[in-house]
Amino acid sequence: MAFIDYYKVLGLDRSATQVDIRKAYRRLAKQYHPDINANDPRAQERFQEINEANEVLSDPEKRKRYDEYGEHWTHAEEYEAQRRQYEQQYGGGQQYGDFGSFGGFDFGGFGDFTRSEGNTGGFSDFFEQLFGGAGRRSTRQQPLRGTDFEAELHLTLHDAAETHKQVLNVNGKSIRVTIPAGVADGQRLKLRGHGGEAPQGGTRGDLYITFRIAPDNTFTRSGDDLYIRTALPLTTAVLGGEVNVPTLTGDVRMKVGAGTQPGGKMRLRGKGMPKYKKETERGDLIVTFDVHIPETLTDEQRALYMRLQQLG
Repeated sequence: MAFIDYYKVLGLDRSATQVDIRKAYRRLAKQYHPDINANDPRAQERFQEINEANEVLSDPEKRKRYDEYGEHWTHAEEYEAQRRQYEQQYGGGQQYGDFGSFGGFDFGGFGDFTRSEGNTGGFSDFFEQLFGGAGRRSTRQQPLRGTDFEAELHLTLHDAAETHKQVLNVNGKSIRVTIPAGVADGQRLKLRGHGGEAPQGGTRGDLYITFRIAPDNTFTRSGDDLYIRTALPLTTAVLGGEVNVPTLTGDVRMKVGAGTQPGGKMRLRGKGMPKYKKETERGDLIVTFDVHIPETLTDEQRALYMRLQQLG
């Protein structure tokens, strides 16, 4: 697989902040979302690349490994774990030298960092070349842990607002997952023992599921609160009255005070997202009013506005 420059995918440079990454992701995800590009395969590929880039760069630990190891970043954690196991076996590297920083090795000389089929000791070819057969012999007494798997689960905002079950297919296996209401974009769920099998009867790895929540056309989410803009007739803004406001559970009637200004805000308590694993508690819905100025007037309306002008 060709190396993908995640910074270039999001149109950022390496000095980008987490705020820059979040803004770029939201903008591009909305632009290339499959719901609005149903007949454009390239847009769907771009959407997948954008999600992949965001998953890595929005996670400080993953971004650090990506910045340090480049195209081999996904193997960094595995080899660091093997390095620690070697250090424990040989007293901190005293017998075979200090590992130092992985940044000092030329990864290009050790192939593609995949685990060798014939390596019954459980260590990769990279470590076999560093230590030869000594590492293989020692690890037979220490069963290894299986590889952790990573998966993404894409949800709508409405999906994330309700506890429900979904089936994931990971490495040919179907896994039924309960998704708690209130999950956030980028949040990870750990399923213990659903990762790769370990050699020599060791412990299976874990499965980490990262949730990706698509931007919503109606609501903007911030934590447990939701934000919405709604049109307000000029007469209602001036005189007060009621207006329909969409929520996740259906429209509600909201009372609007006289003299409401353009850009004015009101809060509907308990009409936001459910709090994670606390479904009886919810955030708020913050409504911003866009006062609608009529573009055309009847003769009678014009006369009334002129009368108001004279009185004012």
